[in-house]
Amino acid sequence: MQQISRMLMKLFQRARLEKPGQVDPRAAEFTLSLLVAMYDRSGTGYIKTRSAAAALISLSGDTLLAKYRAFLQFYAVPHGKETLITRGALRSLLTDLNQIPAIVGEGCTLSCVEIAIHDCFHGVLNAAIVEEKFLSWLRSEPAVLLWLPTCYRLSATEMISHQARCR
Repeated sequence: MQQISRMLMKLFQRARLEKPGQVDPRAAEFTLSLLVAMYDRSGTGYIKTRSAAAALISLSGDTLLAKYRAFLQFYAVPHGKETLITRGALRSLLTDLNQIPAIVGEGCTLSCVEIAIHDCFHGVLNAAIVEEKFLSWLRSEPAVLLWLPTCYRLSATEMISHQARCR
């Protein structure tokens, strides 16, 4: 957890330099508290770096495709020139991501994760899928991750202003 805390301090320090006055001085502390609530409910003092990275990626302001590729980078298995996602890696990713809506009482059950894995690997005979299949599946907005594109769309529309006036 100390490693994640130091990384968050550096991350938000850089963000404060890039956007003065827009980043709360306690952002690193708040973010660490959120990560602890999501990934260390038993109070072990340990959070997997990959889990924390998945949460930070999903909550970032980046595009959906960039987020999906980042998930791939953290959870995939290199195989020659290809990058593959195994069922186990997908299970880990979905379980980690499910902790985000779960923190506000909206998480799904393990059966939702298993259904999503079955859906992603539908018609696949191999033990793993290639990047394109994985990205295609994510773009189809699987129910287990429907919150992710929804949050992205909400944040993307925050800065839109219309010149129409209401009566």
